[in-house]
Amino acid sequence: MPSRFDTLPQRRAIIDRRGIADALDVLEAKDSVALRMAGTALLKAALDAGRVEIARRLVEHPSRGLEIAAAQAFLTDQIVRLLYDFATQRLYPVHNPTASERIAIIAVGGYGRGEMAPYSDVDIGFLTPWKQTGWAEQVIESMLYALWDLGLKVGHSSRSLDEMVRQAKGDITIRTALLEARYVWGDQALYDEAARRFKAEVQADTARTFIAEKLAERNVRHKRMGDTRYAVEPNVKEAKGGLRDLHTLFWIGKYAYNVSEPGELVEAGLLSRTEYRQFNRAENFLWAVRCHLHSIAGRAEDRLTFDLQTEIADRMRFADRPGKSKVERFMQYYFLQAKRVGDLTGVFLAHLDEKFASRGKRFGLAVLGRRAPRKLDGFVMERGRLAIPADDFFQKNPVRLIELFALADLHSLEIHPLTIRAAARDAKLADDIRQDGRANALFLDVLTSARDPETVLRWMNEAGVFGRFVPDFGRVVAQMQFDMYHHYTVDEHTIRAIGLLARIEKGELDDDHPLASVVIRQIVSRRALFVAVLLHDIAKGRGGDHSVLGADVAHRLCPRFGLSPAETETVAWLVRQHLLMSATAFKRDLSDFKTILDFTELVQSPERLRLLLLLTVVDIRAVGPGVWNSWKRQLLTDLYESAEEVLRLGHKQKGRGERIAAKQDALRATLGWDEARFDALLRRLPDPYWVAEPDAVLASNAHMVSAAGDARLSIDTQVDRERGATLVTVYAADHPGLFYRIAGAISLAGGNIIDARIHTTRDGMALDNFLVQDPMGGSFDDPAQLTRLKTAIEDSLASRTRLFDKLMAKPLPRPRADAFPIAPNVLIENKASNRFTVIEVNARDRPALLHQLAHALYDSKVTIHSAHVATYGERAVDTFYLTDLTGDKIASTSRLKTIERRLLGAARGEKLVAAA
Repeated sequence: MPSRFDTLPQRRAIIDRRGIADALDVLEAKDSVALRMAGTALLKAALDAGRVEIARRLVEHPSRGLEIAAAQAFLTDQIVRLLYDFATQRLYPVHNPTASERIAIIAVGGYGRGEMAPYSDVDIGFLTPWKQTGWAEQVIESMLYALWDLGLKVGHSSRSLDEMVRQAKGDITIRTALLEARYVWGDQALYDEAARRFKAEVQADTARTFIAEKLAERNVRHKRMGDTRYAVEPNVKEAKGGLRDLHTLFWIGKYAYNVSEPGELVEAGLLSRTEYRQFNRAENFLWAVRCHLHSIAGRAEDRLTFDLQTEIADRMRFADRPGKSKVERFMQYYFLQAKRVGDLTGVFLAHLDEKFASRGKRFGLAVLGRRAPRKLDGFVMERGRLAIPADDFFQKNPVRLIELFALADLHSLEIHPLTIRAAARDAKLADDIRQDGRANALFLDVLTSARDPETVLRWMNEAGVFGRFVPDFGRVVAQMQFDMYHHYTVDEHTIRAIGLLARIEKGELDDDHPLASVVIRQIVSRRALFVAVLLHDIAKGRGGDHSVLGADVAHRLCPRFGLSPAETETVAWLVRQHLLMSATAFKRDLSDFKTILDFTELVQSPERLRLLLLLTVVDIRAVGPGVWNSWKRQLLTDLYESAEEVLRLGHKQKGRGERIAAKQDALRATLGWDEARFDALLRRLPDPYWVAEPDAVLASNAHMVSAAGDARLSIDTQVDRERGATLVTVYAADHPGLFYRIAGAISLAGGNIIDARIHTTRDGMALDNFLVQDPMGGSFDDPAQLTRLKTAIEDSLASRTRLFDKLMAKPLPRPRADAFPIAPNVLIENKASNRFTVIEVNARDRPALLHQLAHALYDSKVTIHSAHVATYGERAVDTFYLTDLTGDKIASTSRLKTIERRLLGAARGEKLVAAA
């Protein structure tokens, strides 16, 4: 039995094999089927009791992952042994077996390693010396039926020795599974022969091929899982930095060096004793998390989703700390362990590289695109990679810790993994050079590099040098943001943002970011911009406003980096205001000139505006895939152009009347209508309409109103590719509650409203424009969807459907959102607009939210003039521009309190009496 089982405490409390064997021996039944069923029932009771005991141990010792995984494998072993003995002695006994009537039962895969989570598959193999006999078929079939009756998910194979060798040679998956094969029960001599043949006929002289195939397989898996170890809902088993990466290291060590357990990797020279302790700590922690996942879910579950993170943090006894919740502390520790797995992988591959890699081909880091450097400043080249000449190279001059990465960037070189290992070991020496002028200049060179700062900064972060040299950054390493909006840890988000900025500067993202690609060539404060991107989230997790705290960090750090007082002030302002542009663009009405004036009053200069745009773009895009879209690009572009005009020309803009006249003249030219027809249109539409809508919408609305004639309801949809949304226009007889009914109908049809402008013509018709996307942020453009949408609006306005009930029955698009505590909040602002009361509602995103909020405003007897919807993961932010029924701002304090109370009730989901 493997030594891991030998160290299991109180094994008999998990399962008493002798006692159960005695009970199986005395079972009696009328036939073999009844006997098998009686035996299976007895084994099922033993399995359930064993699982209860293991679950109790997991609760009592929530961090002993390897012990719990071994206990589960031990329990499975005993069940399989009992079952084999029962099948061969009671069900199908053979008194004089021939040489062919032999079976060896082996555990393969994770079960073979002696590691199983509560609901892991039981990967089992049946070996026979030659072709299966009738007796062997009976035993194997009987055992498999019993294992399935026990509720186990069984992965099984039945092979002769020759078949095992042939299949292992031809299939890397089978070879890997058999590599971890472990004797469980049956004919020991047969197992020994199988192990000998595997080594001699499959394993011998194929190490390099096996290594290359396993690493290629690993790379494919990483890409499938997002190719980052810092995704905030990681797969504990398969993701980068997860258990499978540790398994891959062990498989390679076992195949190439014949180690039988991870501890022997030290004797093989693949890991140091310290690194093995790190390997063991990471494996133990990851196994604990995986066992908790299975235990909570009641099934095989390896994805660490938000809802499960909270419960596991509780189970593993993490506690809240100022500025950081227990779940954020738990996940930070998780990501630190995932990072450690990555570090160990680099060291491991460096050793393999030296022994097995052929000339010019390596197993290590990706190539940057090398060219021969003219000067190495004491560093050396080893097989094309930057290396150190002696083990004490960094200790003699710690500035070399930063110079290493500066040279790698300057000459586009890889760094030898053993040099990364030495840098990680000596990273603490960076404490002594934080005030060193040359070290800071080198660091700034890397940060602001025109080449590939993202890759080199990530290497620096992986080695631990980054966080040591900039301790404020070290505080956010592996720190997750517990919400559904951010996809990565803070450090990974920051490094990705720096990489995006470099790519925009190089012209690689001109199609995605046309405005940013032009603006970046106009900026003067380039160094300040890169430093601001580095520092914009540096103060997260400290409690308080991270923008304010981050500005304080900037004032302290920038002079150390060598920035001038003017650059320092610019960086601090950018960090303090890094959310200003997105908040204004996504939550405010950009057609309200007061919005632009308030924004430019804070920005104050065209250079700041350019810098803020670039910081905003990379900050949003680095949040994660799918977060950036053309609608956000359009809003930011509109805000930038309006603000740039104000900053360039001053606040003496054309008067409101002049702007309206200019838009009407432009529309007259576009439409080409005769004067009488066009004047009739002008008489119907009020002044606010002309200010609010862009030229393209004005033209679309004009054609629609003209075509509708005397109709009391007309609905039009136009896909707007540029804005990544669909314009839905409803032209209908105006009446109270129209907006909330339309909003509910659009939601019922599967649309997501991101912007709405509500107008009433002078002859009593409503002309409402909605921008609609699908739930994934794309254009709502499928013909069937659009037909369904029109029908839903018609039915809602005709009161042909119980709209409220149908909306409540819709499933939440993000069911895990309940894991996040979001207290609804209503912010009322009477200074943000000269004409409107602006109300912002923050709440958990859910079906019918906008419908309920609009219904609450309808109950409050106010007029909605525009609505702007933004979502940040599980959080929705809906902003309304309102007046009272007479068209004035809402000034009464008591009335505002009543509106606030109703909106809070709607945000909390309190059921409203639906007019529909």
